[in-house]
Amino acid sequence: MAGEEVTREALPNKGGGGWRAGGLYAPVLAVAGGTASGKSTLAEALALHHPDTVGLIHLDDFYVPAHDPLRGVRTLSATGAETLDWNHPGSIDETAVTAAIDAAAGSGRHRLVVVEGLFALTLPAVAARAAWRVYVDTPDDIRLARKILRKIEIQRQDPALSLRNYLAHGRESHAEYVAPSRSRADLVLDGTAAESDLLAAVGQLIGPVLGEPVRPEAPHERGARGMAFASARQAGISPACTGSGAVPV
Repeated sequence: MAGEEVTREALPNKGGGGWRAGGLYAPVLAVAGGTASGKSTLAEALALHHPDTVGLIHLDDFYVPAHDPLRGVRTLSATGAETLDWNHPGSIDETAVTAAIDAAAGSGRHRLVVVEGLFALTLPAVAARAAWRVYVDTPDDIRLARKILRKIEIQRQDPALSLRNYLAHGRESHAEYVAPSRSRADLVLDGTAAESDLLAAVGQLIGPVLGEPVRPEAPHERGARGMAFASARQAGISPACTGSGAVPV
């Protein structure tokens, strides 16, 4: 079947079936993998195919402020300047992430909350909340090629700095903080497979959860959420797709 073709391994769930509280929370699917592995593409495809039932949270929205030297982990970039270490889990505001997950899971508007990012299976509080854990496994050379193409074609940037940073820090950080989380996954997917096959494999993992009804959102709730979103954007705060207020990042 399609899911079997893209599944590298189906591993036993080491999380005891995921996190629940009083049976009122939507289950959480955590999707991890290296830079440019395809994890974000997979998570966004799930949300796109199920816009009324899937809440999506990107860990990239929860890095501590790069200009604050007292928070996160600092490192030297290839230019010699001190900067936030984007490849270290200690640079993620884990408290804000878990607050966003809890808010989204308990909002009553989602059948599934998807959390994706480099450290979705590395951060203990995030992994503990996941009913299912997926790791997108893509060869390092393909990931690096994808990142370089993204820098050139989408961001219109010189990829030289990214290559230097990869050689100086990125490769080792992936091996230390991201790759080991593969062993915590319930499902390991081939990041070079077709999107449709990846979606089919995830569908087999999570079962019928996306087919179950969601409590309709009342008009006054929808309006309040829209106002909160606009206010958060003006204040420089990311709502992080929680659907129930803003979370500072």
